[in-house]
Amino acid sequence: MVKIIKSSSQKVGYQVQLDFVITGHSRDEELINSLIPYLNCGILVKTKRGEVYFTTRKFSDITGIIIPFLKQYPMIGVKSEDYLDFCKVADLMAEKQHLTEEGLNLIRNIKAGMNSNRWDK
Repeated sequence: MVKIIKSSSQKVGYQVQLDFVITGHSRDEELINSLIPYLNCGILVKTKRGEVYFTTRKFSDITGIIIPFLKQYPMIGVKSEDYLDFCKVADLMAEKQHLTEEGLNLIRNIKAGMNSNRWDK
């Protein structure tokens, strides 16, 4: 997930945040929870609707653990394209491009084409 949040502390007026999430049903809680020690990052979140999430938004975990892991064990299926866009945004952030108006607009364009918007075109 790529989030763009209004922020008065940023020169461009917005903060970009990456949030890596794997969702499962409550019956999969043990499996989802096992990702935390396996990857050595993330937390488990439970919802009232019976969902469980593995999530991390710590940039160093995303770039140092999650992305290298998924390069070694690539994703397949429809989510793989969204993941590649997620990686593009992570690269732009690593280069500090999200702190410029031009970079922020590029990230907005990438985000606009992700998930269900990919198929609306």
